Amino acid sequence: KQWYQRRVAITAGIAKALARVGKAYMKLDDLDKSIYYYDKAITEHRDPNILNERSQVLKMVKEKEKLAYINPEKSQEEKAKGNDKFKQGKYAEAIEFYNEAIKRNPSDHVPFSNRAACYTKLMEFGLAMQDCDKCIELNPTFIKGYLRKAAVLKIDKPAEAKAVYEKALELDPTNAEARQGLQHCAQSLRNLKPEDRAKLAMNDPEIQQILQDPSMQVILEQMQKDPAAAQEHLKNAAVRDKFMKLVESGIVRVG
Repeated sequence: KQWYQRRVAITAGIAKALARVGKAYMKLDDLDKSIYYYDKAITEHRDPNILNERSQVLKMVKEKEKLAYINPEKSQEEKAKGNDKFKQGKYAEAIEFYNEAIKRNPSDHVPFSNRAACYTKLMEFGLAMQDCDKCIELNPTFIKGYLRKAAVLKIDKPAEAKAVYEKALELDPTNAEARQGLQHCAQSLRNLKPEDRAKLAMNDPEIQQILQDPSMQVILEQMQKDPAAAQEHLKNAAVRDKFMKLVESGIVRVG
C-alpha cells in the first residue's frame, strides 16, 4: 500500500511538472506543444485541474482555427453562390452556401438575413427567427433584418410583428413593405375578438412595460373612477400615447 501511494505521489508530481511546461507553451502561443505536454501529463496522472487546463487550450486552438478560416472575399463568393441557389428555389442548397459564408465572415450580417429567408421558405420559422435576431444584433440599421423577422411573426403573432414593422419604419418611413405589413397586422388585430386581441397584446414587451409602470397604474385607476380625471390625464402627450396603445391592443375598452 505504501509503495502504491509513493507511486501515485511520484506520477502526480511528474504530471504537474509536465503541465507547467504545457502552460508555459500556452503563454508563448505555441498551442500544439502545449497540448503535447498536457497529454503527456494526463498519461502520468489524470488530475482534474490539468484536464481543465488542457480543455482551455483546446478551446484556444479551435478559436485560432476559426479565426484563421475567416476570409471576407471567400465569404462574398459563397454568399453569391447561395443567392443563385435561392433564385432557383433551391433553398436547402442555398443554406449550405450561406453557412460557409458565415464561417468565412461571422461578422457579416447579410448571410444571416439571406439564410433566414431560406428558412422561412422551408417553414423552419424558429431557425429563421434566430438568424433575423443575429442579423439585427450585427447591424441594427439593416432594415431587411426587421422585415424578415416581421414576416415570420405576422403568421401567428400580429401584435409582435406590428412592433417590428414600426421599428423598420423608424429606419425608413417610406418603405413600402413595412407600411403594407403594418396595415396587414393592424387589420389582423382588428379582426380578432377583443378578448383574443387583449390576450395577444399581453405578450408585447411595450404593453407589459406600460402596465407595470406604477404611475400608469394609478392613472388608469383614476380614469376608471372619474371621467373628468381621464380628460385631464389625456392632455399629457406621453400618457395619451400609452393609453391609446392600450386601447388599440384591446387591454382598455372605451365607450
